[in-house]
Amino acid sequence: MRSRHFATLLLALTLGAAPLTGLAQAREPLDRIVAVVNDGAIMASQLEDRFVQTKRQLNTQGVDLPPDRVLREQILDRLVVEEIQLQMAREANLSVDDTELNRQVRAIAQSNNMTLDQFADALEADGLSLGVVRDQVRRELLMRELQQRRVGGRVSLSEREVDRFIEQQGGNMSRDQARQALFQRKANDEMEDWVQEIRSDAFVDERLEPNA
Repeated sequence: MRSRHFATLLLALTLGAAPLTGLAQAREPLDRIVAVVNDGAIMASQLEDRFVQTKRQLNTQGVDLPPDRVLREQILDRLVVEEIQLQMAREANLSVDDTELNRQVRAIAQSNNMTLDQFADALEADGLSLGVVRDQVRRELLMRELQQRRVGGRVSLSEREVDRFIEQQGGNMSRDQARQALFQRKANDEMEDWVQEIRSDAFVDERLEPNA
């Protein structure tokens, strides 16, 4: 379960890697609730949008996919954890600077080899809008800020740990490289623990149909 929960945090800013074609076709009228998360809800249309996006991206990367039912369950779990984090971000009055938001959106356009205007036109042609992308990027940035505040403070390194890590790696790295690698390793562990904590503390009622 640890790896499954931790995977929920690895989606950040993946729109740039996902082909645009096909996202609009998954957008259907809001129909039913598939999960209640504290005082919020996740709708079936949200789940289907993310399912199509994720499946297309993984296919592009050549990743072997689990059965659709399993993939939907994993994506719903990811959406639940995202919703919990966004609720926490709102409670903490976190916000996203428009300059940073615009920079990230431009980076997504560039990753699709487009100018921002071309990217907006491509989205519109696919039945989406730049506003939709901006909203998703804003969500990801809010979660990133929350994670840095809640998890970053948990990670501490001593010089002895750095020395020991360099020895374990055969001395083939600088102290800065060792410090960065060790910090990332410990941060990943703390992130997994934190996600499990917020997931267990939240009220979650998943309502995904067995044959979905």
